[in-house]
Amino acid sequence: MSSAQGEERASAKVKLAVGAVGIVFGDIGTSPLYAFRETFVGPHPLALDDLHVFGVVSLIFWSMTLVVSIQYVTLLMRADNKGEGGSLALVALLSRRMDRSRYGWLVVLLGVFATALFYGDSMITPAISVLSAVEGFTVVNPAMSRWVIPIALVLLVGLFVLQKRGTARVGALFAPVMIVYFVVLAVLGIFHIAQSPEILMALNPWYAIQFFIVDKWLAFLALGSVVLAVTGSEALYSDMGHFGRGPLRLSWFGFVMPCLLLNYFGQGAMIVGLSTADAAEAVRNPFFFLAPEFLRLPLVLLATAATFIASQAVISGAFSITHQAIQLGFVPRLSIRHTSDEHHGQIYIPAINWVLMVAVILLVLTFGDSSSLASAYGIAVTGAMLIDTCLLAVLVTLLWRWKWYLSAPVMGVFFLVGGAYFGANLMKVPDGGWFPLLIGAFAFTLLTTWARGRRLMRERMGEMSLPLEIFAKSARNSAARVPGTAIFMNSGAHGTPSALLHNIKHNKVLHERVVVLTVQIAEVPYVDPEKRIEIHEIGDGFYRLVLHYGFMEETDVPAALKGVPGCGAPFEMMQTSFFLSRQTLLSAETPGMARWREKLFAWMMRNSATPMEFFRLPTNRVVELGSQVEI
Repeated sequence: MSSAQGEERASAKVKLAVGAVGIVFGDIGTSPLYAFRETFVGPHPLALDDLHVFGVVSLIFWSMTLVVSIQYVTLLMRADNKGEGGSLALVALLSRRMDRSRYGWLVVLLGVFATALFYGDSMITPAISVLSAVEGFTVVNPAMSRWVIPIALVLLVGLFVLQKRGTARVGALFAPVMIVYFVVLAVLGIFHIAQSPEILMALNPWYAIQFFIVDKWLAFLALGSVVLAVTGSEALYSDMGHFGRGPLRLSWFGFVMPCLLLNYFGQGAMIVGLSTADAAEAVRNPFFFLAPEFLRLPLVLLATAATFIASQAVISGAFSITHQAIQLGFVPRLSIRHTSDEHHGQIYIPAINWVLMVAVILLVLTFGDSSSLASAYGIAVTGAMLIDTCLLAVLVTLLWRWKWYLSAPVMGVFFLVGGAYFGANLMKVPDGGWFPLLIGAFAFTLLTTWARGRRLMRERMGEMSLPLEIFAKSARNSAARVPGTAIFMNSGAHGTPSALLHNIKHNKVLHERVVVLTVQIAEVPYVDPEKRIEIHEIGDGFYRLVLHYGFMEETDVPAALKGVPGCGAPFEMMQTSFFLSRQTLLSAETPGMARWREKLFAWMMRNSATPMEFFRLPTNRVVELGSQVEI
């Protein structure tokens, strides 16, 4: 490689790293607004003395090092599925290797549960982030306290309303705003560290250990608030496909982590350097007290902009993970709109957007302030982190084949840390932790019901299906042929679609060219365009066509048909009719799942987007034929 090429690659890496600061690190970047505060004023308040301040700062430093830097950025980012990260991508990667293993189902179940917990997290993050920033107005002017909730609600509603327009235009502002925000974090931290440099002794893990030796149970409970400093770790792994592991690691180690740590150490230094009375006042909102009084209003405005951007990233993440879950068969087809012609990953899912908006509004109105929300926050994050640790253990054992004497201590540390955080957050269930668990359980029920119902329906339809080769021979002389092309959508890669059987039964005609089309989603994010199309000629004008897509790709059938070779003449949309099967579910005498789940599955089917909408078929060229299926 020439020096010019090396410089070009380095420049591209830096640009991606800068872009990542604006999109990926918003969640973890806004944690200083509430994480340090909650350890001292949360449900289990700590005394404002050196033991506890040094202990908490040390815990934050070592949590960030072990969980974010080592577990996620160093290890999990090596576990990419063709460049993509996240729980579902990791599950798809492991499933390919464990297809015949008797424990393969457990890996899938863990990934689905992590996905379910993510929805609870994506509801709480915008609420707590925006509320904590707007509460900064009360530091500037205590009379503003009655306006906190109205301002937060206006911002949050505006955020969700803007989603349908996409972020292509305003996204260019994300990186500059977040870079300024992180620089301000660092500068404020350095200012206070310079006044009380003894806080740097908290780098020594002994202060965290001493905290546990002295306080034991209280120190354990404090972990439930300390973990707020590492929320957003999953986002780093999930967004790896957009930026690549190299740029993300550069952003984290070279800029974001130092800025965050300087701010946390600065908050600790400020509390240590104040009198007891002043410290008690400052710890109510230590982030904003870092700034001189005349700079607090600009800091509140900057923090509000940062939380707005962080919330945007979380909502976009909910759209992205829902799209993956749809493609992998865990969520019904939903209406998906692409908000940018240039940026492939920018999508908008109206159903998810409005459900999240209603949930966030209810959270703000119910809990009322960010401290109360902090009790609900954390359990979904730590649950997902613990699941990621389990998946990482499978990964290092089965795929990477680490020696046991290397994997056992490494995974032991991760399980100890993750288990402690999860256990501490379980103590917050009565105070609000029940909410993400309730949302997670509800989402898990929906995801597993859809996956099982879909599998049962395919099995029943497969049992009744006639091989296409036999049907083509029998239909040769039993139906009139008419000009044009008929494409019959089929969920499986075998058999004859029910729509084709009903069409010849009732209409007694066949088109000159009959194509049975199946769209198959692979357990990889992207499929090589050269491997997209699979054609089998049956004879007598019949063809079986399989289109292969990755779980991150959009299934645009008309676009794919333009490039189909060897299937007779090129496809002309105005000469092509698409026939879809619409199933009505009936309960079998021996049902494949509980009655209530059958009814839930039927409701999900009725409310899912039609194949016409999902596969982007021309609306004036589609015919739907119904059939009944027992499950």
